[in-house]
Amino acid sequence: MTQAEIIKTPTTASASADAGALQKVIKIRRDYNSWVASESMEDYALRFTPRRFRLWSEMKVANTAFGAASFLILEAIGATLLVQYGFVNALWAILTTGLIIFLAGLPISVYAARYGVDMDLLTRGAGFGYIGSTITSLIYATFTFIFFALEAAVMAYALELAFGIPPAWGYLICALVVIPLVLYGITTISRLQVWTQPLWIALLILPFVFVFHAYPQILSELQLYAGDNGKGGHFNLLYFGAGMTVGVALITQMGEQVDYLRFMPEKTTENRKNGGSPR
Repeated sequence: MTQAEIIKTPTTASASADAGALQKVIKIRRDYNSWVASESMEDYALRFTPRRFRLWSEMKVANTAFGAASFLILEAIGATLLVQYGFVNALWAILTTGLIIFLAGLPISVYAARYGVDMDLLTRGAGFGYIGSTITSLIYATFTFIFFALEAAVMAYALELAFGIPPAWGYLICALVVIPLVLYGITTISRLQVWTQPLWIALLILPFVFVFHAYPQILSELQLYAGDNGKGGHFNLLYFGAGMTVGVALITQMGEQVDYLRFMPEKTTENRKNGGSPR
């Protein structure tokens, strides 16, 4: 091939550039590219959280994580333990469960906050490999689906009591309301928490005020409550174990808390007293 022929032959790079210049970008692709480029849309919903994105304050992360630990269904589970196994057995089962979850979650929380990784990557880093992380993600996802379904059932029942909305429509409404939160991720969840936290605290305290006003002796009577079958008035190892079985199952929710801890800012001399992620 002569030098003139080489000059006339288009290179691969130039041919690709020409093809790219003539390519027609449709609206769907343009919208997709804008979504991918938007960090608020991406929101690092999975995997590693880059250091440059960990700009939240410690209080903001805590406020967001607090919302995930305040499901209405958790109160229902505690009440169910009380009714099923009596006050004494429910109390010790809840305290023991809390201790177990705290001890198991402490190292997980530390490493998630330190390195900005989720449960999947933590499982791999712990030596369980790809299969282990996949199983962990499956358990976490299944638990989340079940938990959300139970929470939606509580909300749908509340809508029926307050507004007379049939449960089927209540389930649909609850599902549709969650969609924007899923699309825009943890940033939107945090904003929602900030806006609704005062109202949530007020509504949480109001029933206690009403109950203590109507039944001042409720605490002394509660300590003697033996459950609906009357057999839980004293410590029973079987009831205690059954209550712990229900409580320890909630340890899976730790994966959701890790998703929030990934956004903890790195510890510096300025935020050391505020609880920045440990080095």
